Amino acid sequence: IARLRMKKSAQERELIQRATEVTIDAHLAAWKRAAPGLFEYQAATTFTATLMERGCARPAYASIFGSGPNALTLHYWQNARRMDLGDLLLIDAAAECAGYASDLTRTIPVGGHFSARQRELYDIVLGAQKAGLAAIKPGATLGRTSGSVYQAVYDYFAAHGKDRHGNSLERYLPHGVCHPVGLEVHDAHDPAAPLEAGMVVALEPGLYIPEEGIGIRIEDLVLVTETGSEVLSARLPKEAAEIEKYLAK
Repeated sequence: IARLRMKKSAQERELIQRATEVTIDAHLAAWKRAAPGLFEYQAATTFTATLMERGCARPAYASIFGSGPNALTLHYWQNARRMDLGDLLLIDAAAECAGYASDLTRTIPVGGHFSARQRELYDIVLGAQKAGLAAIKPGATLGRTSGSVYQAVYDYFAAHGKDRHGNSLERYLPHGVCHPVGLEVHDAHDPAAPLEAGMVVALEPGLYIPEEGIGIRIEDLVLVTETGSEVLSARLPKEAAEIEKYLAK
């Protein structure tokens, strides 16, 4: 049954795409709501209201709106901190529509601009995501094995950037980077099964550096195609300059 659920029909892909489009709109509404002096739950409320107004039943999972040091907690759900100027806000939240889930994460600067160090680390995470995206294709695997999507991300972190002590950054990646999405946000699957065209996965590399109080994750929903992959959530900005431009509107 798990293997059957891994490969999505055309109708299933349409439902996942709709959930993703609603999720993108809800993210953008929450970005506009997030501002210095407001609380994480206020942005989270805007997110939930937007997806429900669009006819979706609920968030696909407990929404994570982690600002400042809260972004270091992978499953932070309290959403209770006041956001301050200069914070990063990690938003891991998505809609469930007609029984199908999406799964997206972005990390945005509260106040509209990344600091130099935030931008440096953000661009490294984005580079790692692009390396992982290039590795998603039929025959690829998701586990922590040689040649996997995870290995592509891990190797990128090992080769780019340093912490304050000159150490490479792969040690600050504490979780897997790719999982199937469908009826559930972490959908049923066979970890040993290679990717096939028609599968839908979330790609979510991140860095979490406690000493610097910085947590950054970037997550997109990706369809495996016959020749590679297609990002289903490409409409949601993720280049640092694009994020700053949207926040400045």
